[in-house]
Amino acid sequence: MKRLGILALTCLFMLNCSLSKADEGMWLLSLLGKNYEQMKKQGFKLTPEDIYSVNHGSLKDAVIGLGNEGSPFWHFCTGEIISDQGLFTTNHHCGYGMIQSHSSVEHDYLQDGFWAYSKEEELPNEGITASILVRMEDVTDKIMSNLKDDMTEQERAKVISKIGKELSEKAVEGTKYQAYVANMFNNNQFFLFVYIIYRDVRLVGAPPSSMGKFGGDTDNWEWPRHTCDFSMFRIYTAPDGSPAAYAKENVPLKPKHHLPVSIKGIEDGDFAMIMGFPGTTDRFLTSYGLDETINVTNKLRYEIRTVKINILRDEMASSQAKRIKYASKYASCSNYWKYSNEQNKALKALNTMGVKQEIEKNYLQWAEKQPNAEAYKTALKDIKDGYEGRRTYMIANSYIMEGLLQGPDLLLFPLQSMELNTLKSALNSGDQGQIKNAIEAAKPALEAFYKDYDAETEQRLMTAMIDYVYKNMNKDYYPDFIPNILEKKYKGNVAKMVKDIFAKSILATPENWNAFLAKPTVKAIDEDLVYKISLSSYKKYAELNGLSKKAAPNMARGKRIFVEGLLKINGNKPICPDANTTIRLTYGNVGQYDPKDGVTYKYYTTLEGVMQKEDPNNAEFVVPQRLKDLYKVKDYGQYANKDGELVTCFITNNDITGGNSGSPVINGKGELIGLAFDGNSEAMSGDIDFEENLQRCINVDIRYVLFVIDKYAGAKNLIDEMDIRK
Repeated sequence: MKRLGILALTCLFMLNCSLSKADEGMWLLSLLGKNYEQMKKQGFKLTPEDIYSVNHGSLKDAVIGLGNEGSPFWHFCTGEIISDQGLFTTNHHCGYGMIQSHSSVEHDYLQDGFWAYSKEEELPNEGITASILVRMEDVTDKIMSNLKDDMTEQERAKVISKIGKELSEKAVEGTKYQAYVANMFNNNQFFLFVYIIYRDVRLVGAPPSSMGKFGGDTDNWEWPRHTCDFSMFRIYTAPDGSPAAYAKENVPLKPKHHLPVSIKGIEDGDFAMIMGFPGTTDRFLTSYGLDETINVTNKLRYEIRTVKINILRDEMASSQAKRIKYASKYASCSNYWKYSNEQNKALKALNTMGVKQEIEKNYLQWAEKQPNAEAYKTALKDIKDGYEGRRTYMIANSYIMEGLLQGPDLLLFPLQSMELNTLKSALNSGDQGQIKNAIEAAKPALEAFYKDYDAETEQRLMTAMIDYVYKNMNKDYYPDFIPNILEKKYKGNVAKMVKDIFAKSILATPENWNAFLAKPTVKAIDEDLVYKISLSSYKKYAELNGLSKKAAPNMARGKRIFVEGLLKINGNKPICPDANTTIRLTYGNVGQYDPKDGVTYKYYTTLEGVMQKEDPNNAEFVVPQRLKDLYKVKDYGQYANKDGELVTCFITNNDITGGNSGSPVINGKGELIGLAFDGNSEAMSGDIDFEENLQRCINVDIRYVLFVIDKYAGAKNLIDEMDIRK
């Protein structure tokens, strides 16, 4: 929210001003009619029906949510279809895990890039899904009519789940669609989303990581940026066009719509909209929740992950094999490691705490004037009491989750591996047939785990992470393995305990595991140190989670009623719900910004900046020789701008968050001009409080993408598929 002082905030609440500004908002597609006039003023040339239509192809049909087979409705990234053959683009960092999974020392696609010059060369990715929205429907009345004021939050949740399931099942009867009901505004509104979910997604192309991750951790969340953050995939279907798992006979998707690609370029002030699947925002967070975010969640995540990051950096630099094994894990860990620190800086610099406190002050003034509205008056107290009551448990659980369960990979594996529990059950039964089947079933899971596993690295990680937890967390909340094993048997010597683990644990090395499978016993599992530590850590985590809920019995109710009050204050004026991985649209404009006194950042960067940043001695800033050769002769083809420059990235003031990675940046004519991939550090408070003067979305220019495909990789087969607008 723009900082306009107390006068504006008073207007916001007491005079019924809108909570949202023109550029703030991740809007639901079916409700865009309310924003249409503003969008036209900013440069939109189409109609709302061109964006969202149930009856004919529209922009929504070209936007996909990337997910996993086990949780297809939770979209980790976004992509956009750019040909009539199911070809789509997303970010390099979105495809990073898939690229890594196909990489080896012999075929290092992370280092060298990957390009399929024919469809036969495209690589399948088991478990990855691509969702396209079919339709959405406001079902608030259908759910709210079954809720009563005297229900507890638990009772409400059960009814919401039951009715939501019934509505979802009815919506997809006789189809191959999938559906679910998502809550908005803290359970004050509900929408049904119906998707078609494809299950055969194949890798088509990706630049080397030196380009796709150019700038690494140093440039992450920063502008100016020069990262070529894209990768390419294709959706396949059964021959009849229906979703199907990977099969050789599958054919490329025939989409209802694909985006034309514009190489006309961008100018300061141009209209830009972004469609995608933003993960989560928390714009209605109170000052009490903000305090927990700053001083517990972000603080501890950054501090604990720093230990892990430093070890991974050192180990990955020591060999190519380790670099490949841990590349995706490092990227996943480091992204929100830096985010947590940068967000805390931005929240402090922008006085977000003061903004939240002023909102709450004005809310309470409004609540006092409502007749028979005791719930509104006590909502903030319920929230405050909840956060204060659970604080010590949240701190302890941050240590357990970040330091133990998500620290070394080995400690989480016994909890993830159903095969290990199945084998234990089979051994307990004594049935030789069951035991044989369980052993065979356990082999693939362990093989997949050990593919990206290095015992030396894991030993260093486990030693450092357990030691950090042991020395820093409140001993009153230790998992019981600490007093019963670490202190009792090893006198607090973490290194000695971990050394024993890697010498004796059935899980510590592939060799140990194979030896165990040759003669498996229940005793070997139960007495295994990794197994004991893993179960002990999870048991304490679950216990603390339960205590947290008991300590905050009315917090969920308080949050729901607080947001309900804000909606009433806002009246009928447009306001968008928090992001929750459902498809949204955000609109704005290309534009420069002034991050601090005496500094102005222009709205685009060029390949010249890549060469200026080059440092062959720093892995984050290595430039491939092929790119340097093309730069030297300025062989940019049709992708240069009017001044002969190759634009690499540009910025807009669109409202985005995690999950929007890979989202299409679309001009006023519905043409693709770039791919969103990051936000700027000065406004990292954006998930909690949108700062319209500083908020910027960082995008890779589609001309840089096409240049790399065409001139760098020579993949003209892919260029020929696209509808390129000049």
